[in-house]
Amino acid sequence: MNFKKHEYQDLLVQIDPAEAADMIERVARFVAERHFAAAGIMMIESLRPLHSIGSQALYFILPFAEILFDSKKYQQFALMMQDEENLKKLVARMDELDEEINRDRRAAARLKRKRRKARRRQFFAKILKIKDKKAE
Repeated sequence: MNFKKHEYQDLLVQIDPAEAADMIERVARFVAERHFAAAGIMMIESLRPLHSIGSQALYFILPFAEILFDSKKYQQFALMMQDEENLKKLVARMDELDEEINRDRRAAARLKRKRRKARRRQFFAKILKIKDKKAE
């Protein structure tokens, strides 16, 4: 029997700021495009005091996570989660992208609410034969 020998990669102990910024951008865009920015921000903010423990837990399950994920990227994510400044940047970027991506959708919903309100007002004015104060 010939078993394939697994080549273990070295553990990363620091992350380049450019790599951290790229990881923040990708994670924030992934979350914001799926309309989970509010939930993601709430989760990160509520678990912020435990960020270093969470990062170490990511390292603890690293041998199992290597089966599903790229080891280097997984370790970069764990290192990014360890630094509180990166978490603040991630929350800010998720909020910015959520606003940017959903601006048109929210404007359309706002317009729809205004039209619905105007139709409702017109309907009751017609039924109750109330003169429109704006027309006078």
